[in-house]
Amino acid sequence: MEQLTGMDASFLYFETANAPTHIGSFAIYDQSTAPGGRVTFTGILRNVQKRLHLARCFRQRLVQVPLDLDHPYWMEDPDFDIEFHVRHIALPHPGDWRQLCIQVARIHARPLDLTKPLWEMYVIEGLDSVVGVPEGSFAVFTKIHHAAIDGVSGAQLASAVHDLNPNDQPPEPVHEWVPEEDPGLAGLAVLTTLNNIRTPFKFARVLGQTAPRLAALFSGGGDEEVEGAAEVPRTRFNAPVSSHRVVEGRNFSLDSIREIRKSVPGCTVNDVILTIVGGGLRRYLEDHRELPRESLVAMAPISVRTEAELNTAGNRISVMFATLYTDTADSIERLEKVYHGTRESKAASEAVGARTMTDVTQFMPGMLAGLAARLYTRLGLANNVSPFLNTVVTNVPGPQIPLYFTGARMVSLYGLGPVMDGMGLIHPVFSYNGQISISFTSCRQMLPDPEFYGDCLQESFDELLAATKHVLAVRKPAQRKATKRKVTKKKAAKKVAKKSPPRKARKRAAR
Repeated sequence: MEQLTGMDASFLYFETANAPTHIGSFAIYDQSTAPGGRVTFTGILRNVQKRLHLARCFRQRLVQVPLDLDHPYWMEDPDFDIEFHVRHIALPHPGDWRQLCIQVARIHARPLDLTKPLWEMYVIEGLDSVVGVPEGSFAVFTKIHHAAIDGVSGAQLASAVHDLNPNDQPPEPVHEWVPEEDPGLAGLAVLTTLNNIRTPFKFARVLGQTAPRLAALFSGGGDEEVEGAAEVPRTRFNAPVSSHRVVEGRNFSLDSIREIRKSVPGCTVNDVILTIVGGGLRRYLEDHRELPRESLVAMAPISVRTEAELNTAGNRISVMFATLYTDTADSIERLEKVYHGTRESKAASEAVGARTMTDVTQFMPGMLAGLAARLYTRLGLANNVSPFLNTVVTNVPGPQIPLYFTGARMVSLYGLGPVMDGMGLIHPVFSYNGQISISFTSCRQMLPDPEFYGDCLQESFDELLAATKHVLAVRKPAQRKATKRKVTKKKAAKKVAKKSPPRKARKRAAR
């Protein structure tokens, strides 16, 4: 058995009936690339079965400590049944994009069964009217509990079920899989006692690392201002969420995103993504006459996974806060502000020590954390407590080459995330094979018109790309003129040098 870290366990403690804390993704596949040009559900089951040894979370289920006196454990489930986890459905006619998003949102809204390994996979057929999708394509929606993976380990989990070529086969397992027996109350009591004896010493060490950094940051000892420290405005997304979800997404060219980067020297792809989201939110709230004077603030998870942890499951994340500058109408000016703002926010995060902050969560009392989450929901505190963020934007880099699932080529990839009281909108961002998708998950009551918000994101991107082309078109002639002036000056200097008499001749003339 392996115990969950405090951060992994926190996603279990803060889960409520209306806000499950699993994450997910759905991809669309072209089955014409598969051997024989066709993929069957039986073939998918067989393919996933062969790859169970490539990711431990596939067959691990929770063992929870009574009264949450300690963090739960993972154990190899002796009752694992792959047909419970991999399921097969189809969209009714006509099978368009909105139907696909509605079906995925409906499945995403349902909590996972905590008595079984915490993942489910849905093969969805009937995509007959999804624009831009090859004929006969199917989708696969996978959801897995956030206690098991973060965005980076989720991307690595995806690599376990995908190949680089249609005919590739997974490697054979090195060791035979062995299920585990439930330790029972007596075994858990012994483990809990030993952990509680060690905890004060571990906490003292972590506190010793954290306290000086926090003191320096909040006493003004650092040179950097904490980005997002200003008051965060309240929006429709800072309220209690219902149990219903909406999902949407838009795909953009990675080359176009990189082109936009050139308009502000030094900015990153992540800065461009934040600017697009800021523009989309500005349009959406402005149309509903709800745009605050103050800028909206996004939380962006940061991976603190070390080289040694690259192939491990679980969560290794910290966060930074980024102002989206939704109060700025000009898209290029907004990008410049986002660029400078994220530099400051990263500096503040590093000042605290992102890795150390993740260690602090190890000592979170599970019973108290769960009670706090339930009280927060029952008392409706999301309406009364000042918000500290308006949305989440999480960027997960992916492979820039085609991937294949049971021989079918992945066409596009979209992400889903959890929402909770006070945080009703999340934007998972995935990059894959020359594309970047900006998806979003929200509460249906907060965002009843997801297709319109998707259009707002598209318009924000289009405006930013058009403004970039204008900036670069103006900048190139100016650069050519500057280069031409330099060349002219060099040529003039050479001519003067040729006309001037040698140094010895000048000396004789002087005498």
